[in-house]
Amino acid sequence: MSGLKEIVIALDEGTTNAKAVALDGSGNVMAKFSQPLTIQTPREGWVEQSGEMLIAASLRVLAQAVAHVGAERVAALAISNQRETAIAWYRSSGQPLTSAITWQCSRTAEFCEGLRRDNLAPLIKATTGLPVAPLFSASKMRWLLESVPNGFALAEQGEICLGTIDSWLLWNLTQGAVFACDYSNAARTQLLNLQGAGWDDDMLDIFQIPRAALPKIQPSSGLFGYTRGLDSIPDGIPIMSMVGDSHAALYGHALGEPGRVKATYGTGSSVMAPVTSARSSIGSLATTIAWHDGQDIVYGLEGNIPHTGDAVAWMAEITGLAGLPKAELANALCGLPASVDSTLGVYFVPALTGLGAPWWSENARGAISGLSRGVSQAHLIRAALESITYQIADVVLAMRQHHDFTLSALMVDGGPTCNNWLMQYQADLLGCPVMRSGIPELSAVGAALLARRALGSMPREQMESYASAHVTFQPDMQRHGRLQKRWHEWRHAVERILQQASPPTRPAASAGG
Repeated sequence: MSGLKEIVIALDEGTTNAKAVALDGSGNVMAKFSQPLTIQTPREGWVEQSGEMLIAASLRVLAQAVAHVGAERVAALAISNQRETAIAWYRSSGQPLTSAITWQCSRTAEFCEGLRRDNLAPLIKATTGLPVAPLFSASKMRWLLESVPNGFALAEQGEICLGTIDSWLLWNLTQGAVFACDYSNAARTQLLNLQGAGWDDDMLDIFQIPRAALPKIQPSSGLFGYTRGLDSIPDGIPIMSMVGDSHAALYGHALGEPGRVKATYGTGSSVMAPVTSARSSIGSLATTIAWHDGQDIVYGLEGNIPHTGDAVAWMAEITGLAGLPKAELANALCGLPASVDSTLGVYFVPALTGLGAPWWSENARGAISGLSRGVSQAHLIRAALESITYQIADVVLAMRQHHDFTLSALMVDGGPTCNNWLMQYQADLLGCPVMRSGIPELSAVGAALLARRALGSMPREQMESYASAHVTFQPDMQRHGRLQKRWHEWRHAVERILQQASPPTRPAASAGG
């Protein structure tokens, strides 16, 4: 790399914000720009976003970052993105068919239930590593084709493009010159053969997705294309990495070191552990491709949770905290749970659009149980925060069934991790250190490191110097023992709402104890 062109700008396109983060040649964050994103919920269980809004916000923050550091200093762009969200657009015009269907949306629950009734779930899990659930992209892509006249025929003719958000961003950054996705995002569609690492004919048939409508799959680290035809962003900047945001965070924490399990706390949460093979018999968890670093594929064992930070935001809204200024709200979310010794037996199961891993019930709905006259705002906020830790512990428990799984520390990132009370409770509940990244933009950092690797052809050992520092929360093992009873009672609360869900949709495999 030239001494002048040393900066990588990472676009982190999430569910609630589009961020651009500029990192210097040593991996330090120089500047960051953010644009809020909105979601729409036109019906119960439906969650969608405007594709045009996603692009406009992304281009705006990228242009701000480029202008701030100077285009002549930018070596590459990197992309981390919200996963599983599906979008379709017309190849000739680049116009979306309809809104993007986000990863939280459960509109395809009935179709997914039909797959289970037809006993296709075992084949889908064995082929793709993913349990049948509306979370994943394939059923959403099928719905998108159904939403327009002649959708399937147009897709078969290659006139409609189906993609995850990385491919939508790449298409627009290159003005339609490149239609591609990376292995990590392809692995979340439920159309990829995990062993062969290509689009699978059986899955394409089951979901009725024409191959001609799908992007080319490329390594997460490597050249995808060059910017062109954009206002305020010069032509010719190489796009050197694309990776799902949770995968990027895992890479940014510890470059995939065994035993370092990652939990990203955001609107929802992803718990991911690096493993050595694609083989897994744990029906309640996903086996996925964590990334392709340009040389090798690294696999990941993962549980996805739809409502974590989102659950706290909902509870803050109904308890009257949502109107507070941001700093005051953050203080309240730390102070209120610490002001009480317990939840007074209250448990909040935030199945606002269903339950994810390890339970997998899109028909489940949320519940607050154990209410009594003495319950206050503080108890309810504490119950919401505790629900995050219990859901993550549920996934970790399921992961322990995997022969290759080890847990030496939980590496955490995302907005809610700023809450010290929450982090200590998580450490005490799991009985292991919780290590919080000192960099809040860790998904962007991970994507930038993958781009840096491609630019410099760096071996893994050299990349270790770029890994971020962490703040460690050590577990109180006496409290760890006491919290097991609360965790057990939480799982009883989950079982109650699962019994009420109709029809039952959990996989036959163990749901984590």
